[in-house]
Amino acid sequence: MRRTLTAALVLPLLAFAATSCGYGSQAKDDTQNVAKGKPIDDLSEVKVGYFPNLTHGTALVGLEKGILQKELGGTQITPSTFNAGPAQIEALVSKSIDIGFIGPSPAINGYTKSAGKGLRIISGAASGGVKLVVNPDKIQSKDDVKGKTIATPQLGNTQDVAFLNWVSEQGWKVDAQSGKGDVSVVRTDNKIMPDAYRSGSFDGAWVPEPTASKLVDEGAKVLFDEKDLWPDEQFVITNIVVSQSFLKEHPKVVEAFLRGTVKTNAWIAKNSDAAKAAANDRLARDSGKALPAKVIDPAWKSIEFTDDPLAATLDTQAQHAVKAGLLKKPDLGGIYDLKLLNQVLRHESQPGVYDSGLGTD
Repeated sequence: MRRTLTAALVLPLLAFAATSCGYGSQAKDDTQNVAKGKPIDDLSEVKVGYFPNLTHGTALVGLEKGILQKELGGTQITPSTFNAGPAQIEALVSKSIDIGFIGPSPAINGYTKSAGKGLRIISGAASGGVKLVVNPDKIQSKDDVKGKTIATPQLGNTQDVAFLNWVSEQGWKVDAQSGKGDVSVVRTDNKIMPDAYRSGSFDGAWVPEPTASKLVDEGAKVLFDEKDLWPDEQFVITNIVVSQSFLKEHPKVVEAFLRGTVKTNAWIAKNSDAAKAAANDRLARDSGKALPAKVIDPAWKSIEFTDDPLAATLDTQAQHAVKAGLLKKPDLGGIYDLKLLNQVLRHESQPGVYDSGLGTD
């Protein structure tokens, strides 16, 4: 039996899923994403989930520019947006979506809870885009963080685990569940963090973009970028996952989708400003409000869009969760299936990527 998450992690995540936006909000129709041509495998639609966050820029840009739909031809993409990883994993398990863009912690959670049968990670999407931002009147150096109140988005989420690991490396003690200790950790939804910061509810936050830049706009300062803590300044922040049943039944559809994500990331790399604008247009379509330049400009620069799932860093993040007491040592063997991605990369004359021994073979 594959080991599963402890109740300390699972119960808060399930509770959050129950109170989130159900199985996601269906994105608004747009002319860039109308199926044309013959369906692949006679499949009429593929249901795709993502977050309206810049770290999910591959989805934002790929949808807004029609790159993903073009590769799917007559198989219609039906997109849905989510505000929480647990809700998206629940949607994947229930077959409300087939493919999803998601962070490493929910992917690990979904894989272990299903005893290795629920999903596969089939590609990377983004690296970086996470910062520790602080109130400069209260914190000027990392030593000043001790004794202060720091926000993370959610108990057991990717940023929460990263912050708890960093605290441990400073030699400080924090109870992971309660957030009490040498540093007080308060779990605060990204959507309300700017208001919470203005009210003085916390002294700093370990958060992804664009939340970090939103807080800077409120007067916070970047103490450091998380990428500076990682070898080669890379760590996975967004993966692409697929339900194992869908992968088995429709590999040609999955391959076509991956052609779209690879082409999207290549287009982003060559057209950064246009890609940023496209991502912002999609955010406006999904949330009703675009980001101002003073927020999106620094946020976009801090994110690297990549097909590489950076598997070794996911394994390290799992070890950090174990160290924090949020996760029993998991068996992640088989969490990756990169065969279709590597076929696409070879066709595009790009180097292959690796699963760090955590693949299906």
